[in-house]
Amino acid sequence: MDHSVVRKEEQQDGVALHILDEEGTGPEEQELPYPALAPVVLLCLKQTTTPRSLCLQMIHSPWLDYSSILVALLTCVTLCMYQPNGEHNIYLEIVKALFFAYFIMEMVIKMVALGVVGYLSNSWNKFDFFINSGEVLDYILARYGFHWQVFQALRPIRLVSRIPSMQVLVAGLVDTLPMLANVLFLNMLAIHIFSVVGVQLWAGQLRNRCFLGEDIPTKYNVSLSSYFIPKYGQKFEFICAPDNKDGMQRCSHIPPYRVDGETCSMDATQHASAAVNGTSGCIDWNQYYNVCRAGDTNPYMGAINFDNIFFSWITIFQVVTLEGWSEIMFYVMDSHSFWTFLFFVFVTMIGSFVMMNVCAVVIATQFSENMERKTVVQLAGTVTIADIFNKLKCLVTGMLLRMKREIQNRVHPRGRDDRVDTLGQAWIPYKRILKRTVESTLFDRLIMLVVVFSVGALVFEHHEQPEKLTQVLRICNIIFTIIFLMEMVAKLLALKWEYFKDWNNNFDFVLVIISLWEVIGKAEGKPSVLRSLRLLRFVRLLHFLPYLERQLRVLKKTFEEASALFLLLLSLNFVFSVLGMLLFGGKFQFKTKHGDIVPDRKNFDTLLWSMVTVFQILTQEDWNLVLYNAMSTTSPWAILYFVVLIMVGKYVLLNVLVGIVVQSFQDISSPSSASSETEPSRPSVTDPAPDLALPDTSEDERTLNFIQKVLDWCKDHDEWSLYVFSPRNRCRMICRRMVSHSMFDHVILLFILLSCVTIAMERPGIDPRSTERLILNVSLYVFSAVFLVEMLLKVLALGLLFGKDSYCRSLWNTMDGLLVILSLVHIFVSLGNTGKTNMLSILKVLRLLRTFRSLRVIKRAPKLKLAVESLIAAVKPIGNIVLICCVYFFFFGILGVQLFKGKFHHCLGHDIRNITTKSECLAANYRWTRKKFNFDSLPQALMSLFAMFSTDDWVNIMYDGLDAVGVGKQPMKNYNEWMLLYFISFMVMSFFLLDMFIGVMVETFHQCQQEQRAADEVSLEEGGGEVQAQHREPEQVPYFTNYSKLRRWIHTLCTSSFLDLFVTATIFLSVLVMAVEHYNQPQYVEKLTEYSYYVFTVIFVIEVLLKLVAFGVLRFMRDSWNLLDIIVVVISILSIIFSKMNMADKMPINPSILRVCRVLRLAQVLKAKKIRVLLNTVIKTLLQVGNIFLLFMFFFFIYAALGVELFGRLECTEDNPCLGLHRYANFKHFGAALLTLYQVCTGDNWSGILKDTLRECPPGGDGCSSYMNLVSPVYFITFVIMAQFVLANLVVAAIMQALEDSKQEDHVRPPRNQGPQMIVDPAVPAPEP
Repeated sequence: MDHSVVRKEEQQDGVALHILDEEGTGPEEQELPYPALAPVVLLCLKQTTTPRSLCLQMIHSPWLDYSSILVALLTCVTLCMYQPNGEHNIYLEIVKALFFAYFIMEMVIKMVALGVVGYLSNSWNKFDFFINSGEVLDYILARYGFHWQVFQALRPIRLVSRIPSMQVLVAGLVDTLPMLANVLFLNMLAIHIFSVVGVQLWAGQLRNRCFLGEDIPTKYNVSLSSYFIPKYGQKFEFICAPDNKDGMQRCSHIPPYRVDGETCSMDATQHASAAVNGTSGCIDWNQYYNVCRAGDTNPYMGAINFDNIFFSWITIFQVVTLEGWSEIMFYVMDSHSFWTFLFFVFVTMIGSFVMMNVCAVVIATQFSENMERKTVVQLAGTVTIADIFNKLKCLVTGMLLRMKREIQNRVHPRGRDDRVDTLGQAWIPYKRILKRTVESTLFDRLIMLVVVFSVGALVFEHHEQPEKLTQVLRICNIIFTIIFLMEMVAKLLALKWEYFKDWNNNFDFVLVIISLWEVIGKAEGKPSVLRSLRLLRFVRLLHFLPYLERQLRVLKKTFEEASALFLLLLSLNFVFSVLGMLLFGGKFQFKTKHGDIVPDRKNFDTLLWSMVTVFQILTQEDWNLVLYNAMSTTSPWAILYFVVLIMVGKYVLLNVLVGIVVQSFQDISSPSSASSETEPSRPSVTDPAPDLALPDTSEDERTLNFIQKVLDWCKDHDEWSLYVFSPRNRCRMICRRMVSHSMFDHVILLFILLSCVTIAMERPGIDPRSTERLILNVSLYVFSAVFLVEMLLKVLALGLLFGKDSYCRSLWNTMDGLLVILSLVHIFVSLGNTGKTNMLSILKVLRLLRTFRSLRVIKRAPKLKLAVESLIAAVKPIGNIVLICCVYFFFFGILGVQLFKGKFHHCLGHDIRNITTKSECLAANYRWTRKKFNFDSLPQALMSLFAMFSTDDWVNIMYDGLDAVGVGKQPMKNYNEWMLLYFISFMVMSFFLLDMFIGVMVETFHQCQQEQRAADEVSLEEGGGEVQAQHREPEQVPYFTNYSKLRRWIHTLCTSSFLDLFVTATIFLSVLVMAVEHYNQPQYVEKLTEYSYYVFTVIFVIEVLLKLVAFGVLRFMRDSWNLLDIIVVVISILSIIFSKMNMADKMPINPSILRVCRVLRLAQVLKAKKIRVLLNTVIKTLLQVGNIFLLFMFFFFIYAALGVELFGRLECTEDNPCLGLHRYANFKHFGAALLTLYQVCTGDNWSGILKDTLRECPPGGDGCSSYMNLVSPVYFITFVIMAQFVLANLVVAAIMQALEDSKQEDHVRPPRNQGPQMIVDPAVPAPEP
């Protein structure tokens, strides 16, 4: 531990303890060995007493900290040796007891030295005391047969208190707790509101199953389950809706029964008569599952339901994390209503994109501010690490210098020395030439060119490549190795020992040695992976891309700043891994279809797989599946483990990384801006350049005169439209008046909207001879003609190319003109298409580009324009980040090809337990197939890596890599666990690059916001003076001056804090009563909730009436909180009236659901001062996100229409099921495409949808085309980049800016002494009681 930190703690402790010893004399205190500490502790031990003196010497010695770190590390080693459900190791228990005794002894030594009060005054000592006390409790409980052992998992956290850099990081996180608590309260409030709504709407509805209408097993002596179970079991539950409900799935939708691939269609009576007549057939037993009622189980082993508030919380929390939320939505749509999707889309938008991002932004910004205040301490912690590396560097450099000196001073024979001197003198000129050569720019660029070709040679490698290509690549590898060897030798001869001073040369030296080993040793198989390390030379090419320098410096700075955070995340992973082993070790097992008991891939059985599982949960990929196993094998309370892990790891620590990235951008922005300011001075060098353009006197003067006349004529007619219509031309003036008229834009916008509607109506299933198709075709011609007329009118009115306000000078007009031309091309192509070929149908996509016309609305919405400008301004920096990602993908892609090409194939069949090779698979009449995500070639590897980069399906890709055995070999479970290094390192690096996208969007959005504010301030200065003066006039007379005594008393009551506290307590009590409701509740609970609802409604009505009397109707209605109160009261009264009138069957929804609106009154607690900043942040964010939402809609509209055109014919059948597409999420029509794209935008199983579009066409199917393998990846990858990495991060940027604005407004806003009240003018004094 740092001694300065210890002294600071001792001083703090001494301040507290000197108060207890005020009677001590000054000279005696000065003679104390440790004046900062208490003279007497434990009532009898002075500083000079032998036991305390020894203890003081020990705690001031660094060896105690060193030994504590060593013992803490050894404790981690013992935890690594723990085996769930393993044999009891007595020696391991003895070692654990010794370590426990050491920490108890350390605690006692510090207590004796500092005193009990002094020891506990330090936060880290308190934490050690807490862990030691917990372990004592573990030992006590173990004596009584209760093995808790949870506190043993907290032992590694002792390292945090003994590493200075981690202390600073944790202290910065602790300082964020007050603001973080407010954010978590907002999130819990939102989740609770949605959970209560879920219980009120869907309690017990996910239990609905299709049961047998009669006792079929007894009647016909057949074995059938009591309710219908689909082919794939509990993975895809069949949840139905009764006939009197609005659910989307009925028992009549159950597919027919099948026997050996044959579809059955007979009933039992028909089969009996057919058997008599000798007719073959089978009975469709599924038709007897015709009664939909509630069963005993819920989906996913009972983990997902809305039966009570507890399980509703679990379900909504999963929806907010965006993992598996679409499947829950589909189940609720099956059982309740199609319109349920509106609720889930709203929950994901508010809960995830807004509230969770508010949490991320608060943590990132608060942590950055706290770390700025702790910069000095942080630098003190990092200098020690730097000193270690500097010492190692100096040690290695000194050794090299000594070796060089020994070689130079070696004694040689005299004659030989003369020959050496002669050769040395002769070598000097050649050495100078060689040095100039290797240091020249041309030599460097030639080597870079060779690097490009060597990397290109690796690109061409793929699975099942021709033998000739293999020979060519082998020869190229030898040639490149020789060239790099010659480069190394030339630099060694020219630079000698200076060669090793450059890290690039050292790296090249290692690569050349590896390449020589590979070529000379004719290495095959695993050593061929070393060839891909040549890709790291590609990093040197970045010197030729200077505009990437800033992003690379940000990335480098982020790595440096995040070192302590990485250690803290590793500690968190280790702690939760050990805790997971203690709670769930050896319990995640399932039975295969062959009866074997095997552990699940996601388990806590060993420390390695426990850490992998915890890392998977932190990425939130398939974490819900781990939750389902934990809840089914242990208890529903297992959700606490996952909630704490996700909240602490994902939403706190990983969001700190976001703050580090944003801070790195801000720190590096100042030098870049300074350099950019000096760049405009460069053009002055090129000023003399026009003097070089001398006229050519050899040209014919007649030609020059003609050209000059033409140029002069064109110059004189610049303002003429098409050089034909003068500005005074009557036709042109008419066109100009038409174009400038306000109705012209309105009519064009109307046609734009109608055109978008017709595009949304397009779908593949329209009959070519139907009236709908005729209307759509005619509308295409009409809209194209209208837009063509618009373009011609504008060209005539403004001119085409030349002129001050010509048509093509506006980018919007240029886009319109291009779209009109493309529409005409599409019409001609459609008329020329005879229907014999399907390739021309792809040109229909040209029509979709007309949807960009709606972007013209952006010009009239300043805030929307801000979002668009931020998006456009971020194109260049985002392009730089994408380029860095491409290099990153390129390296891992080629490395993946070298590791896994040809190994991602497997056998599909009924029983493949004994299949080991491809030949055995084919001999058994099974199918040998390749996985959709593989590494057989570089394009396939890049697509797989992008899916991992988006954190979707990366776990399954990792499992395939671990199971890969070889080319033509059947995979084996966990065959090569070392491949974890490849996948985990890729995912760790992806966290940094994903946060780089956030940093870019935050920076560009902030710049655009500042520019917009500057423009607004200019406009306000020009015309806003009178308004400001008007607002400065205060109200002279309070509005309640003429109130009667009774009304003044009511006004005083309404403006007091008592009424607010009473109403807030009532709101919380009413929500708690609503939370008590559950499925199959007793009669007394139902009566309790009903009567309490009446009481709470009366209280809220009385509150509203009192405030109406106190403030008056107009003044009362001016406050938005009062409007919310009125809405809640009105809805509450209506729900009571409808319930008493028994109108439940006559309304589309149950009237009792209206009482859920009472939960909205919880928003009143948001008026508290502590979370007022967050409330303003959320409100400002919602206003800004509304504009960003329009951007999403424009973007979604284009991709939805394109998706319907491309994937509208894809079908999912029982024999050919889909992995991501669903009967609700597909591209069959525009509405379903929008819902599907929103699912892709949230990252929920978008890779499964991509796999569905890439699958092989079934026999006789027309749902896929030959170009689908090329178009589909481009379609989904571009959409994911724009939706998940750009537009979604634009929301984060908007939240960060809104938080900054809210803080500024909160500092500027004058204090309100009256609390939340309905006084219009805050300056008005409150009435006296």
